[in-house]
Amino acid sequence: MTKQSPDIVCLGEPLVEFNQINDQGHYLFGHGGDTSNCAIAAARAGASVGYITALGQDEFGDSFMRLWAENGVDASQVSRRADAHTGVYFVTHGPDGHVFSYLRAGSAASRMTPEQLPRDYIAGARVLHVSGISMAISASAADAVFEAIEIARNAGVLVSFDTNLRLRLWPIERARAITEAAMRKCDIALPGLEDANQLIGVSDPDVIADHYLEGGAKVVALTLGQEGCLVATPDERRRVAGIKVKAVDATAAGDTFDGNFLAEYLRHGDPFEAARFANAAAALSTQGYGAVAPMPRREEVEAALKG
Repeated sequence: MTKQSPDIVCLGEPLVEFNQINDQGHYLFGHGGDTSNCAIAAARAGASVGYITALGQDEFGDSFMRLWAENGVDASQVSRRADAHTGVYFVTHGPDGHVFSYLRAGSAASRMTPEQLPRDYIAGARVLHVSGISMAISASAADAVFEAIEIARNAGVLVSFDTNLRLRLWPIERARAITEAAMRKCDIALPGLEDANQLIGVSDPDVIADHYLEGGAKVVALTLGQEGCLVATPDERRRVAGIKVKAVDATAAGDTFDGNFLAEYLRHGDPFEAARFANAAAALSTQGYGAVAPMPRREEVEAALKG
């Protein structure tokens, strides 16, 4: 009997987070990793969500299992490895924004392979969400993401892809080639403006949207930072404004957007309303430090939209 799958299945690498909170060397312990953040954001928005990854058999891995359980994210397909560690990153803040430093080489998630994927679990979802980071952490992880995408496509499952470019993880030419190949297999394209500029050499939001629509995406939601986002389908496009907040830390705002967009899109199928909801959620998430702790729940987003 096929296992019952959640509506949204995310795949990638979770990372324990140490986020700088002052100039005296104090860091706040938390959790990050883009697709894990997306999964938690979607769960807080009311979606049924599952996560696929590998963790070390260490305290950091244990803390992720507790985190997902607390947030209602199904972690039944998460494997634990005794021969590899759970990844870690540090966030520092300066005049140019936040800077990431990673301790992730050889992590358990980076050792994922296509053969280890839970095929029925992916095939039973409504959306598979993956990212450029999911593919950048190792060649075998990139192969696993491509295989997961094929499993989803063959089963009629929508594929969602966030470019999430991290040039510390791979050279720009490899990032361009692999990201473009993945985006051409996705239904929901979730690029950021800065990423798209580096990946396809274009800065005009409409031209970026055209590029990904021509590649085969059914929906493009291009995030534009404080200016909200541009949502485009083959038939229509609109700029969707965000809400004004006093931001202190933009860590995982894009992941919060992704999770809320997917959760809301699955509720009613309207990408423009989904973007309005996701913009508000992403803005609210910047009002506190860390990736996960400030992520809002559905009722908070609805209240903010009512103003």
